Amino acid sequence: MKLPASSSVLVIATGLVVACSPLCGWQDKETDKLKIRALRDYARQGSETIPKITPYFQDINVEVRREAVKAVVQIGTQRSLEPLAEVCSNNDAEVQIRATDGLVNFYLPGYVDHGISATLRRAGDIVAGKWTDRNDEAIDPDTPIRPEISEALARLVSGGSSMDSRANAARALGILRDRASVPALTSALRSKDSRLMYESLVALQKIRDRSAGPSVVFLVRDLDEKVQLAAIETAGILGPREAIPQLKRVLENSGNKKVKRAAVVALGQIPDASNHSLFVGLLRDKDEEVRAGAAEGLGRLAIPEDRPVLEKAWEEEGKTSPRLSQAFALSMLGETDTGSLKPLGFLVNNLNQRAWRNVALPFLSELCLKPAHRQAIVGSIQASSTQDEKTGIAQALSRCKSADAIPALEKLTKDEDPAVSREALRGLRILRASIQ
Repeated sequence: MKLPASSSVLVIATGLVVACSPLCGWQDKETDKLKIRALRDYARQGSETIPKITPYFQDINVEVRREAVKAVVQIGTQRSLEPLAEVCSNNDAEVQIRATDGLVNFYLPGYVDHGISATLRRAGDIVAGKWTDRNDEAIDPDTPIRPEISEALARLVSGGSSMDSRANAARALGILRDRASVPALTSALRSKDSRLMYESLVALQKIRDRSAGPSVVFLVRDLDEKVQLAAIETAGILGPREAIPQLKRVLENSGNKKVKRAAVVALGQIPDASNHSLFVGLLRDKDEEVRAGAAEGLGRLAIPEDRPVLEKAWEEEGKTSPRLSQAFALSMLGETDTGSLKPLGFLVNNLNQRAWRNVALPFLSELCLKPAHRQAIVGSIQASSTQDEKTGIAQALSRCKSADAIPALEKLTKDEDPAVSREALRGLRILRASIQ
């Protein structure tokens, strides 16, 4: 590509000064300004200029190195991945953070606009970014991650230049659902840095490798509330049986309402008959979230004799959260009627409620693992079904790992609503990848 005249002058001038600087033994601020201006021009010209940018990764001036990384991130094509993975080994924390966010941005476009690199501020030699609790992003589970990216980010988790760069790498591995990085993430749980431990726990939740479960148990009683809550949630998702005694102890001894709620929900996700009487007793607790967790637990135990007590709770409950959990429990006990006044139909209907969609959807996804419920949920799709219902069911079916869901998804790909057909195509791709 032919450079604009102004860019050519900048590059030539920069090259001349850099060439003579080893002889002269100096490198003034004007030289660095020329380099930075040249790098910004390169960034606007596209991926063909990446080979011209990467030598600046080794520049003696850290500001130049940072600008070089920003340029490659801005280009953002597949050709950016290899150099960004390589520059993760640079010893500057800001370079590491920007390279990490640039790698994630390729798989999740727009990420650099709200990742930690977008908030970096410098005070002297200290570089810090503004962390947010927004950490619910993840790429589709069938997206392949290049090994060099996985390795570069795992190395950062273990040995980045700052705790911020290490924690940011852990967040990135969760977003990328990188199963190969589980050893690095479980090792980071013993770092004693709350931010790194928290980000590693959330990453493990997204990756969902159950082999990591035992590694999180010791944090269930951590003194940092944020870490403790994340550890309890992670234990519930990954399901290590070793966590049951610790979760019960937390439930009995903690005076923190959030912690007690989380402990009940986590216990409800790890089916164990010894918890049956506990759940029955908590089904009428004054805290609605505790009631919800208890109902979930009874649902997963699936003891037929519990149907009457759950039906009574369902009929009397006035709060949506426990009512959704009771509907899930009754469905787990065999309810497959999708009528609007029935438990399974109640779950489907709540796909239309923005406040409750993300509660109903995981329940429906779990129920879709059961053939009878999967068939009933597919049968609930009508021409009159809403966009939210169709897209939600498509998402639930994508996770069922059963080929008999393919025809339903294929039918939804032909839906006249573009949003429905797009979600069905995505679901079909994810489902086929999971059963290959």
